[in-house]
Amino acid sequence: MNSRISPHGVDHDSEPRTPRREFEMAFTSSTRGARLARRMVCHRLDAWGHPYRSEANHTVTLIAAELAANAVRHGHVAGRDFHVRLTDAGTTLRIEVTDTRTERVPLLSDLEPPGDAESGRGLLIVAGLATRWAVTPRVNAPGKTVWAELSLT
Repeated sequence: MNSRISPHGVDHDSEPRTPRREFEMAFTSSTRGARLARRMVCHRLDAWGHPYRSEANHTVTLIAAELAANAVRHGHVAGRDFHVRLTDAGTTLRIEVTDTRTERVPLLSDLEPPGDAESGRGLLIVAGLATRWAVTPRVNAPGKTVWAELSLT
């Protein structure tokens, strides 16, 4: 796998036979960091052939904005960044946002959608736009990853 470091994070471009591409980067846990994460996702999708005005770009960028905002608002731990990972597997786009706060995990239930009168409506947007989404514990560190996938087929 070819890998290069750029000012925009780590961009992993797979072998030509495999349509899988990855982008990952850490962002400050602030509103500015969330805004930058959204913009980086939008730009990376365009560079990968999902133009700015395409439905896939709009949808994944909106999902990224909601997840990054939640990481800043609900997953913030002083002095720790949140991480964004974007994957293009050819038929699926996947966005993952990881924060370092373990005790604040959104509830997942088919019977009760996420959100209430005060918060969580962003996850309703994610649930409505994504093909699939879930929350997983962070591996080998405190925190969690909220991920969402959009099927392109």
